[in-house]
Amino acid sequence: MPQDRYGRQINYLRLSLIDHCNLRCVYCMPLRGLSFTPSEELLTAAELEKVARAAASVGFHKVRLTGGEPTLRADLLEIVARIHGIDGITDLGMTTNGILLPELAGPLRAAGLARINIHIDTLDRQRIKKVMRFGNVEGIWAGIEAAVSAGFSPIKLNTVVVRDYNEHDVVDLARLTINRDWHVRFIELMPLGGGECARLSLSQYVPNPETRLRIEEAIGPLFELRNGHPSDESRNYRFDGAKGVVGFISPVSDPYCGDCNRMRLTADGKFHLCLLNDDELDVKAALRNGGVEGVARILLRAVEQKPTGHRLEQGVSTERRAMFQIGG
Repeated sequence: MPQDRYGRQINYLRLSLIDHCNLRCVYCMPLRGLSFTPSEELLTAAELEKVARAAASVGFHKVRLTGGEPTLRADLLEIVARIHGIDGITDLGMTTNGILLPELAGPLRAAGLARINIHIDTLDRQRIKKVMRFGNVEGIWAGIEAAVSAGFSPIKLNTVVVRDYNEHDVVDLARLTINRDWHVRFIELMPLGGGECARLSLSQYVPNPETRLRIEEAIGPLFELRNGHPSDESRNYRFDGAKGVVGFISPVSDPYCGDCNRMRLTADGKFHLCLLNDDELDVKAALRNGGVEGVARILLRAVEQKPTGHRLEQGVSTERRAMFQIGG
């Protein structure tokens, strides 16, 4: 298993399949001025498999498919099947907004996808149009139910908390964990991309201690679960007697950089060394002109050059890429 220069074991690869999305969440994608990677510049299913094989060959064992919105890839089932078949990859998951899961959840499960995270920022039918814009509760909820029916467990729901948009809706979302064995995780805003979404992430930021207090005042105390892995970005809790888990992902108020085990590949073929830094290594040429060994060498170089952590406290964040171009 590769170690970076700070002694962290890096074994988790996040693969962005596409930078397109069928939503326009206010903190992620502006409504105008967008440009996307041309189809011919996106990595193919075979190239994504090559990256995953290279990662497995040096000790990576966990892969997550992200976007943009990964279900917009017409060859998604092929991608899942290819990566599922790689020796050494023991954990294959995907993060999605769930809209296309009614058609895809069953086939994805059959192709080898093991775990699924679904993004939903509110259960309120009106406010969802403000924060997720093109989203609707009925459509995303149908995707959640499809994932449950397909046998994905535990279902994880991701909520980004935005002041003046959905900070009060966290209570209803947390309440879902009382009678369901789901994980509902609340994520702090991060100022990525340097544009209007990054500016909103600074002005509408809600620290997770505030979110937790709001939930506990409405429902009752949360009790910390301490059996998680140190590299898990979520700090997990449970209400007394509840079936599910309430998690808090707090990159700003409680950074977890010291336990980071992640490497990210962008949809256009660059290893993005840290979510909140601009450092990248291009791997596309090696993918299109060489074998797995060349890709593995670049990946190990990326691990070696991985920064110690973000510098948000100094006002420094990634400016060249927005969240939809990195995949979280």
